Amino acid sequence: MLRPASIRVVPAVPTLRRAAAPTLEHMTTTLITGANRSLGLETARRLIDAGHTVYAGMRDPATGDDARELGAHVVRLDVGDEQSVASAIAELPALDVLVNNAGVLGTSYGVDDLDADAITAVLDTNVVGVVRVTQAALPLLRRSENPVIVNVASGVGWPRWLTDPSHDEFPVKAVPYAASKAALVALTVQYAKNLPQMRVNASDPGYTATDFNGHSGHQTITEGTDATVALAQLGADGPTGEFHNRDGRIDF
Repeated sequence: MLRPASIRVVPAVPTLRRAAAPTLEHMTTTLITGANRSLGLETARRLIDAGHTVYAGMRDPATGDDARELGAHVVRLDVGDEQSVASAIAELPALDVLVNNAGVLGTSYGVDDLDADAITAVLDTNVVGVVRVTQAALPLLRRSENPVIVNVASGVGWPRWLTDPSHDEFPVKAVPYAASKAALVALTVQYAKNLPQMRVNASDPGYTATDFNGHSGHQTITEGTDATVALAQLGADGPTGEFHNRDGRIDF
């Protein structure tokens, strides 16, 4: 999230039914894009603590020391480069959970600084990049007993909240970022319809203190990963095609 309209008291995240705990016979293998810092790094930490074998994707593995210290396997993965994506997927021995976390804010914050190049760059990472990674990962996910995809979206892509002064998202005027996250929610729904054997959902981190907003968010980085981490641990009977924040399901 970018900046607030108001400060809200956030209740504890609801409990979703999780998959069975990983065992030595079958460790859950998870790939997280953009996992060298911020929400991606915290998601890696929490899923490693939950017993997942985590592959931390990032454009520059030299920035991956924090992920390595957690016990993650660092892989070079640039979601904007199809060959980089293919090479990263080829390094995985298996894949049960894909967390499409990588994203960019962009350089346009209104309409006076907006042009086609500015919105194309954001869409290429935040939407097309998700398609590149997901399509490359599908063969491995289809071999999993409990395949899960989590797309990290944002309430900034939710028109109802962009137009509601009581929501944190209301003051945001950036066109590319909002458009990309709205597209990502729709993309999630369509993937879920096409892949009924998988759990495919989108998460909203909420207004979390990250580099995106100069660490001005009122949620901690751990609170900002609550929905993503919960969705990444869904069992085969869990929801699919839904949008969740740490409060639970967001009604379409």
